[in-house]
Amino acid sequence: MEQIAKADQIASLGGGRAGIANAFVEHSGIRIDFDRRRGRGAGINPSGRFEPLSREVFDDGWESLEELPPFRTEVQVEKPRTIITRNSSPDISFDRSINPYRGCEHGCVYCFARPTHAYMGLSPGLDFESKLFAKPDAPRLLERELSKPGYEPRTIAIGTNTDPYQPIEKKWRIMREILEVLEAFNHPVGIVTKSALVMRDIDLLGRMAEKNLVKVALSVTTLDRKLARAMEPRAATPTRRLEAMRALIENGIPVAAMIGPVIPGLNDSEIERILESARAAGAKEAGYIMLRLPLEVSPIFKDWLLRHYPDRFRHVMSLIRSMRDGKDYDAEWGKRMRGTGPYAWQIGRRFEIAARRLGLNRERVRLTTELFRPLSRGPEQLVLL
Repeated sequence: MEQIAKADQIASLGGGRAGIANAFVEHSGIRIDFDRRRGRGAGINPSGRFEPLSREVFDDGWESLEELPPFRTEVQVEKPRTIITRNSSPDISFDRSINPYRGCEHGCVYCFARPTHAYMGLSPGLDFESKLFAKPDAPRLLERELSKPGYEPRTIAIGTNTDPYQPIEKKWRIMREILEVLEAFNHPVGIVTKSALVMRDIDLLGRMAEKNLVKVALSVTTLDRKLARAMEPRAATPTRRLEAMRALIENGIPVAAMIGPVIPGLNDSEIERILESARAAGAKEAGYIMLRLPLEVSPIFKDWLLRHYPDRFRHVMSLIRSMRDGKDYDAEWGKRMRGTGPYAWQIGRRFEIAARRLGLNRERVRLTTELFRPLSRGPEQLVLL
């Protein structure tokens, strides 16, 4: 049965927020016990769309779920042959990116990258945030690819899929080593993160910023600590993100504020306050992205919404569908980032008016490729004439 119909039936049972949520727990056979998933975003762990079988966790009456261990973060090593991913999407501003990690421990319930875990035979739900893959060979591969004859530099985006400064970066330090390679080549990089760990690399970023080689976008989804904790359980608090923004700017590193995503009926009322806070921290640029619910993200987000905000479920989903031609998601290029319709138009105008009032986006930092130089590897044969 379609999810909104389920919510309507559950709501008719009465009992307020708790009654709706409890009724949904009984109705859903794939919910994971709260104590096992404490500190995680997703409440379900559905099988990936490529799997021949669908597996569900359920209580068989013997109370065996209590014996299962909590979800712990597991990290495996991935050995890719190349590290720079190319794309030709017409509605994004970069044509190449790097992902030091697959999966993300931040556990943002709305993350549009969740469906990529299905390619690994894992669930886009809890597996995405607890079964991670690290790519320790990334710096070596990057150096090799940048050294290829004929390589033409353009800004590399990092953090557009999974966060390069997620908690496991403290141990693995892959992002740090990638930045060291990019600095050595004088290669421009754009970073997107919602982690205060980015401050660890201020020394590197500061030197690159002096050459106009780096720009950081810090994502601030909400200023409400309760909402942030529920929606982005292992990401930095909103206050820490603003502190990181201020610290980077004070060290000469250009920073943009990113409201991503805007979720109708949940955080859309905060657009102006987020921009004001970012401007107070020193940001001069800002942007936003509308909530995207591709593939498995839709049921994961709906389940989360019913658990935390059951009284808003119908309203939030109605607004989302009003911007997606009546669907949970529309992947058409040019529409997927901002949506369409009156509500999407209103969000866009509010953002523009607030940004103009605060003096944001009057100028944009353009990174340079003119300083790029391949590293010399031993003696080189001279070219005659």
